[in-house]
Amino acid sequence: MSGLPPQRKEEDYEPTSSVKNAATVGFQAGMVGAFVSAVQNALGSHSSGATGFLTRSGGTIGTFAAMGAAFAMTESVVANQREKKDALNGVAGGCAAGFLAGIRTRSLPIAVASCAVVGAAMGTFDYAGDLAGRSKEEKEEKRREFFKPLPQPVSHASN
Repeated sequence: MSGLPPQRKEEDYEPTSSVKNAATVGFQAGMVGAFVSAVQNALGSHSSGATGFLTRSGGTIGTFAAMGAAFAMTESVVANQREKKDALNGVAGGCAAGFLAGIRTRSLPIAVASCAVVGAAMGTFDYAGDLAGRSKEEKEEKRREFFKPLPQPVSHASN
């Protein structure tokens, strides 16, 4: 069983700020949405010019930001309530983000299906990361093995 990652104890959990986490991830996802919007604007044929970045495909920016913020907020709230950091938090966050994406299509069945698909994908991703994860000590040991120490300069003895 030495190949398994060390199990975390419940007393090791440190609560995170849900609002700060949601704002940070929402901003980052909004930046990704801005990039996607710019690509959509550049590849589309229209007469809006550069303003199409906001007028034609600007909703993409808001959707990405809202999905990122919803994911981060839900994941943090669930983790803080359960006082555990595991894959179930990612499932809840992914479900919230997927539901939000499905609601954009104005269809409740698509929203529920998106919740299930994105939640399952994030839960699988988090679970696989926990299985493959290493402790800080293992990471530091691997780093020391990879980066060899610098040779010390040879000091000449004066005769």
